[in-house]
Amino acid sequence: MNRVVFLVEERSMAAFLDIWMKQVFPDVPFQCIPHQGKADLLKSVPRKLRAWREPDVRFVVIIDNDNRKCEQLKTELLRVCHEAGRDDALIRIACQELEAWYLGSPEALAAAFADPTLPNRLMKPRFRDPDRLSKPSEVLARLIPAFQKVSGARAVARYIDRERNTSASFMTFVAGMDRIVGCLPPLPNAPD
Repeated sequence: MNRVVFLVEERSMAAFLDIWMKQVFPDVPFQCIPHQGKADLLKSVPRKLRAWREPDVRFVVIIDNDNRKCEQLKTELLRVCHEAGRDDALIRIACQELEAWYLGSPEALAAAFADPTLPNRLMKPRFRDPDRLSKPSEVLARLIPAFQKVSGARAVARYIDRERNTSASFMTFVAGMDRIVGCLPPLPNAPD
């Protein structure tokens, strides 16, 4: 069966994707494999890519850049994928953290946390480009004291709009997913 396998840095990204993918790409089978942070993911990627025997799988590696240079991190991951024989793996980097994707959609945060004041509070100039915030998770914790990484990921994923988001890294992720999902052949017995 054709499917997408996400190799992600932590459980919050897996929680986000488990909901978001079912809403945005309901006909695409997928699996999320969370890791215990960046070091664990970087160590695991080459082993998983080499060992995976199932045909017709597309891999997507998603990692936070955590204030590292995106180009260096992406180059490192592309090299690892190439050495594992998987040049077709999609590498996506959340700048700086996954939580920047949420801050890029104030309406989703407002709906997820039942706080209609959030969009106005996020209109300040410093929030206009959430990928430039050094610690988006800390910004969210101050704005929404009840915010927790995994439950917050599930809550926001229900509302985040794939078309309207001020996080460039989120929009790049969406464009990459559109590209690889377009490459997947239709599923057998799928309605036209």
